[in-house]
Amino acid sequence: MARKKALLIGINYFGTDHELNGCINDSENLRSFLVDERGFSPSGHDMVMMSDIPENEGTPFYPNGENIMAAINWLVTRNQPGDVLWLSYSGHGGQVRNDDGDRPSGFDDTICPVDFSENGQITSEILHRAIVSPMNPECRLTILFDCCHSGSACELPYVFRPDEEGNVNLVDTIKKGVELVRAAGELIDSGFSMSKFDDAKMLLGGATDFFNGLHHRRDEDVDEDGLAPENFEEHWETEGKDVWMFSGCADNQTSADTSIAGAPTGAMSWAFVRTLRENPEQSYINILQNTREELAQKFSQIPQLSCGGHYDLDQALAL
Repeated sequence: MARKKALLIGINYFGTDHELNGCINDSENLRSFLVDERGFSPSGHDMVMMSDIPENEGTPFYPNGENIMAAINWLVTRNQPGDVLWLSYSGHGGQVRNDDGDRPSGFDDTICPVDFSENGQITSEILHRAIVSPMNPECRLTILFDCCHSGSACELPYVFRPDEEGNVNLVDTIKKGVELVRAAGELIDSGFSMSKFDDAKMLLGGATDFFNGLHHRRDEDVDEDGLAPENFEEHWETEGKDVWMFSGCADNQTSADTSIAGAPTGAMSWAFVRTLRENPEQSYINILQNTREELAQKFSQIPQLSCGGHYDLDQALAL
C-alpha cells in the first residue's frame, strides 16, 4: 500500500525585524486539509511539522537551516514506488546573486530558515539537489511554496507561467508584446513632443521587458499549454522526477502575508486550499487557473506551476 508523507514548514520569525504573522497558521491549515480531506496521517511517522514556536527551540522541529535540510532528507528518501509526498514552506523568500549565468535575472531564488541572518539562505540549487535529485522517480511529490520570489525556488526544469492578464499560450503573450510596440510607434508617428516621447519610452520599455521574459520560450520550446523548459546549467530535465510545484508568485514578485476572516494567513496557501475544498477533483492546470482567479480578486501576485518533466497538465491532482 502506498504511503503518504508530509513535511510542513511555517516560520514567523518571532521577535525579529523580519517578523511575519500568518506562516505558522498556513502550516496548521494545510495540515488540516491534508489530514481531513486527502487521507494523510498526522502521525509523527508520516508527517513532520516545523515552526519557530518557542517550544520547538532546541528540537529537530525548529526550522533552522540544518534541521530543514535534515527534514527534507527524511521526506524524499527511503520511499517506495507509488508513495505520495507533500512539502510546503511558508516564510520569507529571497534572492542571491547567481554565479552560473543561467538565470536571466542574475539571481537565484532562496528560502530563509529562522537562522538565515546568522547562517545564510538556502538557494534554489541546493533545494533542488536536496529535494528532487534523491527522489525515487516512481514517487510523486507535490510542493507548495508561499513566499516571495518563489517561481524557481526548486529549479524544476519546466514551468507554466501565466501572465498578469491570464493569457495562457504563446500566441496571446506574443500578441501583447506586439501591441505595446505598435502603441509606441503610433505615439511617435502622430507628432513629436517630449510627453509623447516619454510615453513611447515607457511603452517600449514595457515591451522590451516583456520580450526579455520570453527569451526562454522560443516556438520550438513551448507547447500548446505554454509549458516551457527552464535553462538551468545543470540540465535537471534529464532527471525525470515526478515533482509538481505550486509557488505563490513569479521570481520577481512578492507573496502576501495577509489576514482573511480575521486570521493571519499567506494568500497563496489560503487560495490553494480554498480552491481544492470547493472542487477536490481538479487537474493541475485547473488548480493553477482557479488559484490565480482567487488571488486576482485582492492581490497582484501570480501563482506558478513548475514540473520535473514534460508532463500532461490536464491530469488530475495526485495527492
